[in-house]
Amino acid sequence: MSANFKILDSFINEFKDTYKQVEVIYDEGLIGDIKKIQDQLLDEKFFPSKQLESILKKQIRRARYPMEVAITGQFSAGKSTFLNALLSKNILPTGITPVTSKVNFINYGEEYKLKITYYSGAQEYAPIEAISDFTDQRHEEMKDIKYLTLYAPMDILKEISFVDTPGLNSQSQSDTDTTRSVLRDVGGIIWLTLIDNAGKQSEAKVLEEYMQLFKDKSLCVLNQKDKFSSEQVETTTNYVKEKFGKYFAQVTPISAKMALDARALQKTVLIEDSIDAILKDFKKELNENLDSKKLTFFESKYNSFQDKLMEIKYSDITSNLKLIEESNIQEVLDFIEHEMRPKAAESKEYAIKKDLRSVCDILIKEYETILGVYDALCNVLKSCEEEVLKQFDNIHKKYSKELFTIYNSLESIMEKIASETYKNIQKKTSFRFEESTGGFLKSEKIEKIEFQTYWVNADNIYKSLFYDDQTVDKMFKRSIKLLKNIELNTDEAFRNVYRHIKTEVRKWQEPYELIKKHREIASDSEFSNTRHFAAKIYENVLRTYHRAILENISALRKKFAYFNGALSYSYIQTTQATIAYFEEQIHESEELYKKEPTRFAIQHPREDEILAKLKANFAFEKIEDFLTSRRNYLFKIAKYSKEQYLELNEDRISFVNSKKAEYMEKIENLKKIKEEI
Repeated sequence: MSANFKILDSFINEFKDTYKQVEVIYDEGLIGDIKKIQDQLLDEKFFPSKQLESILKKQIRRARYPMEVAITGQFSAGKSTFLNALLSKNILPTGITPVTSKVNFINYGEEYKLKITYYSGAQEYAPIEAISDFTDQRHEEMKDIKYLTLYAPMDILKEISFVDTPGLNSQSQSDTDTTRSVLRDVGGIIWLTLIDNAGKQSEAKVLEEYMQLFKDKSLCVLNQKDKFSSEQVETTTNYVKEKFGKYFAQVTPISAKMALDARALQKTVLIEDSIDAILKDFKKELNENLDSKKLTFFESKYNSFQDKLMEIKYSDITSNLKLIEESNIQEVLDFIEHEMRPKAAESKEYAIKKDLRSVCDILIKEYETILGVYDALCNVLKSCEEEVLKQFDNIHKKYSKELFTIYNSLESIMEKIASETYKNIQKKTSFRFEESTGGFLKSEKIEKIEFQTYWVNADNIYKSLFYDDQTVDKMFKRSIKLLKNIELNTDEAFRNVYRHIKTEVRKWQEPYELIKKHREIASDSEFSNTRHFAAKIYENVLRTYHRAILENISALRKKFAYFNGALSYSYIQTTQATIAYFEEQIHESEELYKKEPTRFAIQHPREDEILAKLKANFAFEKIEDFLTSRRNYLFKIAKYSKEQYLELNEDRISFVNSKKAEYMEKIENLKKIKEEI
């Protein structure tokens, strides 16, 4: 027994481990916030699309992506040289002509490589040394390239991604447009200009046109300060600050050449260059000595590498440090770190969260579109009510008049038969016998007494009504035909009620069978379910009304069948039964009269008595109730149909509203997620 409990206990624990909800703890900060929103929006209850999943992952990558700093300015300002100085390596090509015709993204990577992205979407990789082949705008084939991405294993690129732009006064308008679009999205802008060009009217026009909105994230760098005296540099710097202060948070004069020369001689840079060089040599000689089982072939070069490292380690860097200080490049790095980075982080967080709220708005809008589908259906079902009830009332009003016409015809038939029967009740002489005492001897005597009685000339009635004259037969057949027509017409009228509902619902259905999402990130499944609901509208909604109408038609048919049978019953037999009844009454009254003539009289049926008996034998009371009553069967079936329809309509509207409620709940969930962002 204990073994069974252990098995049960094990099962319970396994069930708990499988189905218990584990509270997810998210990291603090922007990425943690995005992951929380991502999990909420990708909840299976929303049937999320692949596009939504992709865009949310993109936001996480965006949050992790280093701050972007754009280097821009007028061409030939030395942007490439300046970037090389920041990176401490001659990576970008430099030249007198504006060779940078494409946006170059300079990102961190485990190795040096160049990725070329084309407008077609195709990508290819090339050695970093080949970058000049893809950036010189003098090459015609460059027009197919969208942008370049340069990857380098430099620590500075782990935190900052630089964007080298074509410039704002390039010879190509497309280059200028590309640069302008980049400036809107980056975290910081470095406007690079030559110190001897600063403040010129041409530059003022460019700044006014493109840079007015970016002061908080912009630094103006005056390059080639090494060509001028300290006084000239200071004068120019102050002039630029005064004239262009509304465009830049800071103006800094530098010498990119001095910085590049100095940083190229830094110990860390020299060591990295030495390592890169020996690795290349090692790979080359290893390929040439594949058969060797030892590394002696590389021993001398490795020893030289060790000696060089020691030389770098103990070299005097005093002049190098002074050169860096004079270049003023550190002021640029400090501005990036202390001014651009905090604002960029804040701006990025604001932008990402704004985009996430926009995602919520899009999803809400798409759900509201679906909600509109069900709202429209509810409105259709509600708007049908007045017309449907009116049609049911019209069925009763219209065909009750026609039923009354049948009643009048049948009444005439009954009156005609009664009248003909009454006319053929004829007199005849009969005798009765009575004992009497009289005479001298007082002997008993049987006296034969003559009296007048009646008899029904049935043959003459039948001959007159049914054989010589076909009027009664024709009247009956006409009434039966009219009743059948009313049955068919009421049948069709009930079907028209359903057709009206069906037509209105089909009008609703037509556009929504093909409904599609407006935005890519919306749920494919939700819109597919909506299309499926619209396509299956008969099963979901119409079938309920159709079945009810068919049931009512069936009930009406049964009632018409009953009365059709009553009318089809042999009116000759009914007449015979009526005649036989009065013949029997006359005979009975005659027998009674014979016995006690003083008490009883010979019965002579009145015409109204004959008519009443005919109707009784014909079950005319039920027929009369069906044909003439204000609350006849047609009234009752129409009344029941209206009540049934209202009940069914309320049920189907409630069903559609239950569908709406599902989406309204999802909309509220999305609004709550949006509020929490």
